[in-house]
Amino acid sequence: MTGSIDRLAPQHSGSTAYINARIVDPVADAEYRGAVLISDGRIADFGPQLFASGAPYGIQSVDCRGLCLAPGLVDTRVHTGEPGEEHKETLESAGSAAAVGGITSMVLLPDTEPPFDDASLIEFVARRARQIRLANMYAYGALTVGLEGKELAEMGLLSEAGAVAFTDADHAVGNAQVMRRALYYAKAFDALIVHLPQEPTLSTGHMTSGEMATRLGLSSNPPLAEAMMVERDIRLAEMTGGRLHLAKISTAEAIAAIAAAKQRGLRITCDTAPPYFALNDLAVGDYRTFGKLVPPLRAEKDRRAVVEGLKDGTIDAIVSDHRPQDQDSKRVPFAQAEPGGVGLETLLPVSLELVHNGHLGLPRLFRLLSSAPAGLFKLPGGRLAKGAPADLVLFDADYAWQVDRAELWSKTKNSPFDERPVQGRVMASIVAGRTIYRDDGFAPAAEAA
Repeated sequence: MTGSIDRLAPQHSGSTAYINARIVDPVADAEYRGAVLISDGRIADFGPQLFASGAPYGIQSVDCRGLCLAPGLVDTRVHTGEPGEEHKETLESAGSAAAVGGITSMVLLPDTEPPFDDASLIEFVARRARQIRLANMYAYGALTVGLEGKELAEMGLLSEAGAVAFTDADHAVGNAQVMRRALYYAKAFDALIVHLPQEPTLSTGHMTSGEMATRLGLSSNPPLAEAMMVERDIRLAEMTGGRLHLAKISTAEAIAAIAAAKQRGLRITCDTAPPYFALNDLAVGDYRTFGKLVPPLRAEKDRRAVVEGLKDGTIDAIVSDHRPQDQDSKRVPFAQAEPGGVGLETLLPVSLELVHNGHLGLPRLFRLLSSAPAGLFKLPGGRLAKGAPADLVLFDADYAWQVDRAELWSKTKNSPFDERPVQGRVMASIVAGRTIYRDDGFAPAAEAA
């Protein structure tokens, strides 16, 4: 993508009006032509009648030219390589990719070297985020020591240090007693437990069970591995009354179980990622390692079920599941390749397929991408409200382009969407009133009225 990152962009001390915009308000479930007024890094006012005849004298203004203006994306599932594997991704390179993707807040997973099971590492993320000055960065605390699933981490201390939730990232906690204790303990300070539901003894293959796995001769993971763990976690959440968020839901059976649990009033939420509603197991193709993910790409019936889960509200949020892998990890035989794909820059354009295909409206999509994840993790962004942080994304919903991994800003290029035609391009990302990214196709100088 062609554009410029400006992590040192100053915050305008006065007021700036973004006028002539197609406002997308996920909380009000509304879309209209209007304006947003930013003052001292916060939203001062917004609405369809604001500056209808132009910005008043003395206020800096930016003509959005009818482009969409919405709350910045809040991505609650981002892997990085810092500390420990900076050759895959640093916090700064991830921040740059997030800015290009319209992501203004992201929550970093704890599976680094060392993992975030110590308060000093949570503080490290906060300190680095202040130095980098790009997207807002928050950190998960590890659920168990060393992400080993055996002994609970010091969740209380990690929470005091700033951890916004607790997870073992892509390591499923197979021990039900450990998960039960975690839900009980976290309930004491209303902490959110985030778990990847994959029964570990069944999840040892390289792709999902089915005709494609048989044809390629690859060992497989049955969809039942997800449904079984979802059912177990639902029972534990019911027993403890804890807050449970299930990550990267990818199967029809799991979605049905979660829907039933919600109907019973349990405190359960879940998310999915673009590969699970935009791709199926055929994307593995001829042993294409960029299509090796966790959980694996599923059959077409499961992909359709994920779309339906997004439409009917069973699935609460969409995450990028950004997991960078270097060439040495991907340019090997499929069975030896590390799973994962980068996703910060493709999160919005691929998710917009749900709008272009008639499944969701723009406000509903941004509820999944912005306001809902911010609410679940108690983050300040993700919404249009007076006094809220001025974290915004300006984008062209219809701009057609093709994903080219060579042009991605991420340090590594392992995108499962490489060469995919998409519609939707970020033109500017604004964090606390600062324009940290601007596409070369949109470079108007802000003018004083």
